[in-house]
Amino acid sequence: MKKLLPLLGVGAICFGAGALVPRPADVPAITIPMVRAAQELIGLSFTDAQIDSAQRNLTQYRQSYEALSKLNMPNSVAPAEVFNPQPLRLRQSLAGAPTVSAGKLPDAPKVKLPANRDDLAFFTVRQLGELLRTKQISSEELTQFFIARLKKYDPKLLCVITVTEDLALQQARQADQEIKAGKYRGPLHGIPFGVKDLFSAKGYKTTWGATPYKDQILDEDAAVVERLRNAGGVLVAKLTLGALAQGDVWFGGKTKTPWDITRGSSGSSAGSASAVAAGLLPYAIGTETLGSIVSPSTACGVTGLRPTYGRISRAGAMALSWTMDKAGPITRSAQDCAIVFAALAGPDARDPATMQAPTPFKYAFDTNIKKLRVGYLKSAFEANYPTKANDQATLDMLRKLGVELVPLELPTLPASAMRLCLTVEGAAAFDELTRSGRDALLVGQNRNDWPNTFRSSRFIPAVEYIQSQRARTLLIEQMDEKLRNLDLYIAPSFSASLTITNLTGHPAVAVPNGLTDKGLPTTITFTGQLYEEGKLLALVKAYQDATDFDEKHPPLNF
Repeated sequence: MKKLLPLLGVGAICFGAGALVPRPADVPAITIPMVRAAQELIGLSFTDAQIDSAQRNLTQYRQSYEALSKLNMPNSVAPAEVFNPQPLRLRQSLAGAPTVSAGKLPDAPKVKLPANRDDLAFFTVRQLGELLRTKQISSEELTQFFIARLKKYDPKLLCVITVTEDLALQQARQADQEIKAGKYRGPLHGIPFGVKDLFSAKGYKTTWGATPYKDQILDEDAAVVERLRNAGGVLVAKLTLGALAQGDVWFGGKTKTPWDITRGSSGSSAGSASAVAAGLLPYAIGTETLGSIVSPSTACGVTGLRPTYGRISRAGAMALSWTMDKAGPITRSAQDCAIVFAALAGPDARDPATMQAPTPFKYAFDTNIKKLRVGYLKSAFEANYPTKANDQATLDMLRKLGVELVPLELPTLPASAMRLCLTVEGAAAFDELTRSGRDALLVGQNRNDWPNTFRSSRFIPAVEYIQSQRARTLLIEQMDEKLRNLDLYIAPSFSASLTITNLTGHPAVAVPNGLTDKGLPTTITFTGQLYEEGKLLALVKAYQDATDFDEKHPPLNF
């Protein structure tokens, strides 16, 4: 587990990591001449050194094929992908921006402007929203406050790629005018925020954290930028991500956790988590494919929501895996996650995955948590791992709150073998980068980094990719069976649940639950039923109301 955390980040759990399973004696070893001959069949021209780097991946891929071939998949098992024959024109006629209210939030707290303005840095979205609604502070003042903090602390944290200062002040002044005129849009009106720099924003660079794209300008607003603007939000920064959504190293260096600036913030939503943890922003938007919200939320001690796959539009966002990418908020609390999520969730014709949700998101903070049936991964919690004491304390607190905890074990299908879909889709998304040789410009060039993964993935047969998607179908059905009588479940943040639920699309929240003996934050993960973010966030809020871990923040003595 100690080795896993630094590697996590969208695609950072890749096939180059881990020990190799012995191959059958009758299968020849994969050699450089063998790969050289194979690449000629598909029109590639990698060097012998690049092929040598790919060898270990190719050997492990083959073991994944063997694991998948042992599954019982009759002809009736279809891939987890769903073909949509509707052209964009027809999809646009069926969906628009969110129009359904998420319902009523709990009563807002009574908030007074603090005598020490620096205290505002760690106010929640809800608290700041009340200060704005009651006109105790203007959006322009608040925006200037957070811009100043971004400029002050970023030289050490390296969490910002672009401060969108001109746009932010323009949007803040507009928000002030609207609030003064009684045109209040809701709890995000006038609140500054940032987005991971894989989301486009008109007039600003969208670098994807990678040298080949560091001057790229996309002439559109991503769906998340557009929807938060419609909610009255003020975009103040585009935040770092590990290059092409892997880890925390980007073309400007390594993003740090504010709890210890000798350590990286993990990734790939590196800047989003670091900025929120340091009080440089009230909230930020990240993405997750295979750990990129959960992992940096843990390293930085913030609350991160990975919603159900397809809940939030990815239009205008860099694609890594079309069947696994998910966008979500990183905040201080569950209630803040819900507020931001309510503004983002809903169908968008530009992203067909968003057309699948059977019901709109609704707040569920009035849920009686004592009536919830909550699972916990018994064997995972019984294992020896670094954050066990904090996790056990979380389970004890939930029992104290009257929550029924039911032992649970997840399916034993080879989820790691199914990660083929991620590496294949990533290689397809960056086909031109690989073919052009510009992948050599990426900072990371080790065996576990994208250049080698993308090259290796060129040799995965189409049949094996489809088999991995069919295996996901089995995993989805088995998860449904396991969770059928539960409302949600709890797991250590870096257990097998992380990979499984990213494959099945279940929503999860990384929840701060203490500090290590070195003073670094830890999290535990609450995982919900598909499309049940309301109930999931209600239980997390109840836990956070009973504890103060979500209120802790780093001393920033640097």
